[in-house]
Amino acid sequence: MTNKLKIGNRFVGDGQPCFIVAEIGINHNGELETAKRMIDAAVLAGCDAVKFQKRTPAFCVPLEQRNLMRETPWGMMTYMQYRERVEFGVKEYQEIDLYCRQRGIIWFVSPWDVKSVDFIEAFNPVCFKVASATITDVKLLRRIREAGHPVILSTGMSTLEQIRTAVAELDKERLILTHATSTYPCKTEELNLNVIASLKAEFSVPVGYSGHEVGLQTTYAAVVLGACLVERHITLDRAMWGSDQAASVEPSGFSRLVRDIRTIEKALGDGKKRVYDSEIPVMKKLRVVAS
Repeated sequence: MTNKLKIGNRFVGDGQPCFIVAEIGINHNGELETAKRMIDAAVLAGCDAVKFQKRTPAFCVPLEQRNLMRETPWGMMTYMQYRERVEFGVKEYQEIDLYCRQRGIIWFVSPWDVKSVDFIEAFNPVCFKVASATITDVKLLRRIREAGHPVILSTGMSTLEQIRTAVAELDKERLILTHATSTYPCKTEELNLNVIASLKAEFSVPVGYSGHEVGLQTTYAAVVLGACLVERHITLDRAMWGSDQAASVEPSGFSRLVRDIRTIEKALGDGKKRVYDSEIPVMKKLRVVAS
């Protein structure tokens, strides 16, 4: 089974630089200019891609939740009205597509329903992400496989059997799994980063990490443990309104994240033991020769 695949112009997998994704999601709160500022922050940090979420509210919002009232920055409205308020349409995604091309960064989405897959297909996406919440939606998985693009499958709040079922519906030759724990923010003791190795052993595909914790240390650990892809939510300010903001990383933090992952990759090396030229003068000075 392949241990790498191509997303856009980048190979992702074993032996490749970690593919770093800034998850914008719905942190833009339906404001295109806010989304553009997040794209700018991701570019400045050196990210490889930004990711959005795409829903068709008429299909994704359960009937029993549609008329529930919700307090929002735009006043009281039903949950259905709120979902429609923060959703980008054709015009916004046309601008996002153009803006990302101008800034030289890949973009893709997590489609939450079949109609959203059809919608994004018009933009010839480099890949699709299956959100943890939709891993059991067989109809969606089959539509995504039919589209023929690489797929990143997130495994939060899922049993091993549910992951096996989802993988069986997709093309393993074009699949990356991401380990995740779907709590926002997630407790350190529930990150269970060793699952990265378990997923690699079980499925023989590249495995990444989608983190929802506070802080960066444990994301670095995921890279050390072999995550070929790292995804963290990005925000302009963690105090912004929205359910994902508290588990997100601000622009300065994202710049540190990318910088330090690249440093870690250099430090990990290739695993082959050697004597470096820089060690030779020290060896000549300090090595004790047996008498």
